[in-house]
Amino acid sequence: MRLSRRLSLRARLLTIGVLGVAVALAVGGGVLYGVLRFVGLHTLDRSAAATATDVVSLVRSNRLPDPIPVTGAQIVQVVDARDRVLSASLNADRLTALLSRAEVRRALRSPVDVSGSRNGLASRLRVTATRAPRHEFVLVAQQLDQLERSARVLRRALLVTYPVLLLVLGLIAWRVVGATLRPVEVLRAGAERISGSGRDERLPVPDTDDEIGALARTLNSMLDRLASSRERQRAFVADVAHELRSPLASMRTQLEVAQQLGEGGELADGMHAETVRLGTLVEDLLVLARLDADTAPLSPSEPVAIAPLLAAAARRHDDGRLAVLPVEPTDLHLLGDRDELVRVLANLLDNALRHADARVQLTAERRGGRVVLVVDDDGPGVAPADRERVLERFTRLDEARDRDAGGSGLGLAIVHELVSRRGGRLVLADSPLGGLRVEVLLPTA
Repeated sequence: MRLSRRLSLRARLLTIGVLGVAVALAVGGGVLYGVLRFVGLHTLDRSAAATATDVVSLVRSNRLPDPIPVTGAQIVQVVDARDRVLSASLNADRLTALLSRAEVRRALRSPVDVSGSRNGLASRLRVTATRAPRHEFVLVAQQLDQLERSARVLRRALLVTYPVLLLVLGLIAWRVVGATLRPVEVLRAGAERISGSGRDERLPVPDTDDEIGALARTLNSMLDRLASSRERQRAFVADVAHELRSPLASMRTQLEVAQQLGEGGELADGMHAETVRLGTLVEDLLVLARLDADTAPLSPSEPVAIAPLLAAAARRHDDGRLAVLPVEPTDLHLLGDRDELVRVLANLLDNALRHADARVQLTAERRGGRVVLVVDDDGPGVAPADRERVLERFTRLDEARDRDAGGSGLGLAIVHELVSRRGGRLVLADSPLGGLRVEVLLPTA
């Protein structure tokens, strides 16, 4: 059972087919051998019976010649009740009967096979007995050497051609099964291409009315329904985010004015912080909606200098805990989009500063053919079992919820999406500072 699970469908179908053909050929070969042997013996028996009938007629008419004329290699004897040979053909023994009394009784019912050595012959004999007048018996024997030689040739031919025929049929079946399953492979490759690209493509439908064509049409219908549902979901997220933008901007403006005028006190400060947080969440949702809908086309990659990019990020997030280490080499460049890189660094630094105790460290280095952006913090870190999960949307670990007023859980998810679109990779590890290290690997310029 385990072996059949490891075999491909093509191999399983071929195995079943070849085994079936092998059994059928074995049974057919056995039946053919048996039938041909039966026909050969039956032909000998009919010839012997015809000769015996002729000899009996000669005995009845008292015209039995001596020797008895025969055709071919037949051996004929006429014996009496005392097993004495009364007459025989030239090639027959005139002293010893072909059969004993007990064998004669069996031969009267059906032909018997005896050894030819008693008559000085090398091959076996097939003897037929027929009653004649005056208690005499006519014995007609025929040598089986030619029949047995033909049977041996047939057996050898079957044994030699059997594996060759199986091999030829197996090769033909392999090609035929492969051609039959080729549309299935085309469907599989199409499904893999669709799932890998994320675009709303469809599977190729073969120009046939068989089960594979019906499967392709059914799968395309399912993809249509999934695409429609996904599009409605994207539209909903984008519409909600757009609708929230305007009132949030208005609320933020009014709260900033109230703060400038000294009105509202702590309530205005709190509401302003929450409004800023809601605005960030809406912007993140819009970014994800555009990425999901693929409406944001991938801009051409261009060389981006690393050192100025890190310095600008440090200025935007300078709260006394962030340190930017020198970049080696100083003229290090990577291939990407500047705006996307700014958002990537902003999200990574926001996440690190939110969880750090006293220190966040930012640097970049060349590693092989890639540029690695490294963000370290001395916060609680992320357990190895949770590092894949934190890259999912709206994932906030319990410890993170306890430490801050609430990030949205979209920052690392957006970074992962943007980096993956550029052929890069996001790696989470333990930081030398004691917290979390985030590495962004992108192609070097």
